[in-house]
Amino acid sequence: MTGRLLAIDGLNIVRRVYEASPEPDSDLKAEIAMRHAFSAFQRLVNGHEPTHILPAFDYGGTTWRHTLYQGYREGRQPMPEVLREALPQFYMQLTNIGMCPIAIPDVEADDVIGTVVTRWLSENRGEAVVATTDKDLHCLIAEGARIWDHFKSEWHDRAWVEQKWGVTPGMLPDLLALMGDETDSIPGVSNVGVKTAAKLLRTYGTLDAIMAGAGILKDKVGESLRKEREMLYLSRQLVQLKTDVRIGVSWNMLAWDHR
Repeated sequence: MTGRLLAIDGLNIVRRVYEASPEPDSDLKAEIAMRHAFSAFQRLVNGHEPTHILPAFDYGGTTWRHTLYQGYREGRQPMPEVLREALPQFYMQLTNIGMCPIAIPDVEADDVIGTVVTRWLSENRGEAVVATTDKDLHCLIAEGARIWDHFKSEWHDRAWVEQKWGVTPGMLPDLLALMGDETDSIPGVSNVGVKTAAKLLRTYGTLDAIMAGAGILKDKVGESLRKEREMLYLSRQLVQLKTDVRIGVSWNMLAWDHR
């Protein structure tokens, strides 16, 4: 029997639910958000009928990416304190219904999801569904995963990625490195937006091939690529999912028995 892994980008759901409500931060707002988030998790499980569930959360604090680049995520609003304080109780709720929430110091939920999903697929254990709206995780489509946008109730596949960004899912990390990512304060290359980045990748195929050909680009873009080469490769490291995280759980611990 083949399985189905459902990887849930936990804070992607929790924070969006919390921020959708306009009133000021308060314990009550956090409590209501957690109730809605819990329902969202249950709907995901009922809708996808997984054999295994990975609810992944950011541990918080600094990560290996901050060590690599001090400016990482410096523009991002910190999580409201009331929401952070409500999380342990939320994890307990998930544990009580048989889930195994995972948050690992020094890495992000994206890295945990990237590690588990690639391992699951490489072991031919069945389908992998990732519930997220995070663009960084869309590169997993190249490995065979499917992305589910819980908020719009829609599937994102290779065609969706190509339509939105003009490149294949496997090229997304290179695209994000070139154009930068404002939400994570990743600089990218001057004079390069999404269209230019996509065009370069469609022409050359990879970041390395672009850089190998950058010497013949006589325009502003060529100049920026040559001048900002170091920052570009640093950006590439920052957007890349880490897929060798020590998770410390077995497939058995992630198994879901349909209660």
